[in-house]
Amino acid sequence: MAQNIINTLFNSEINSETSNRIDNTFDSDFDLCAYLANAKTAVENALDGSIEVKYPEKIYESMRYSLMASGKRLRPILCLATCELFGGNAAMSMPTACAMEMVHTMSLIHDDLPAMDNDDYRRGKLTNHKVYGEDIAVLAGDALLAYAFEYIADNTQNVPSDRILRVVSRLGRAVAAEGLVGGQVVDLESEGKTDITLETLNFIHRHKTAALLEASVVSGGVLAGAGADDIKRLTIYAQNIGLAFQIIDDILDITSTSEELGKTAGKDIEAQKVTYPSLLGIPESQVQAQNLIDLAKAQIQCYGNSAIPLMRIADYIIARTH
Repeated sequence: MAQNIINTLFNSEINSETSNRIDNTFDSDFDLCAYLANAKTAVENALDGSIEVKYPEKIYESMRYSLMASGKRLRPILCLATCELFGGNAAMSMPTACAMEMVHTMSLIHDDLPAMDNDDYRRGKLTNHKVYGEDIAVLAGDALLAYAFEYIADNTQNVPSDRILRVVSRLGRAVAAEGLVGGQVVDLESEGKTDITLETLNFIHRHKTAALLEASVVSGGVLAGAGADDIKRLTIYAQNIGLAFQIIDDILDITSTSEELGKTAGKDIEAQKVTYPSLLGIPESQVQAQNLIDLAKAQIQCYGNSAIPLMRIADYIIARTH
């Protein structure tokens, strides 16, 4: 069901009256900036305590270099917010939230390597391989990936073991050939080609970008005991915001400076990658991103004011400038 919605999105329209009704339902004094700042601080404190430097120091320093390089911390925040939506708390979801950021950091380290996107900057700092060398960067990514699963298993408390197992399984699927790795392979194979279709581009980013966002959101619900229907709603919400996130990233790669992005601007054009703006143009890409956000918000409208954080995070995804 979720895949069908995304596959047909670009041929569908969201009624503006429906969109406005959704937004009006959730008018509140909710302070998104404060919410994100507080959650980010909590996540970074937890991440800082998750890895200590010991022998051999270089690998732990390399892992921490990229893990603690700030960033939006969107994936862990989504995990925390979804867990709270279903009656859970940060204590039970923080290990999984940290694991999501460890896996995301791994993907950035590897994505920046010369064999992949060959980038010099990430989050406003030199990329990991520029500081520690390609060999250590590969190993740091590998170590973060493996440690993410260990961290969930060893540190999650007051959660039934079957839920923890489901989270571990879902995270593994999000990273492997059915998720991030599969999307990256098709992305690499598509570079320089002029016949890439919108269907292929959607496949790339449903897997390379949206899969981990989906795992972050759904895992938060799983940890808190969300039911099967809730998981379906969360899946659709997450897949839609994930694809919208990528569309905005593609736009920002064209419209923003390297300083604003914290990484090299214009890399997609330089690498001859097909992007949403290259297929649809910037105005239509913005329209489709908004359509995706409206679809996502419609899925969680039934949770009332409890869903305000997830609603506003969805809005933030297409309003961001970096």
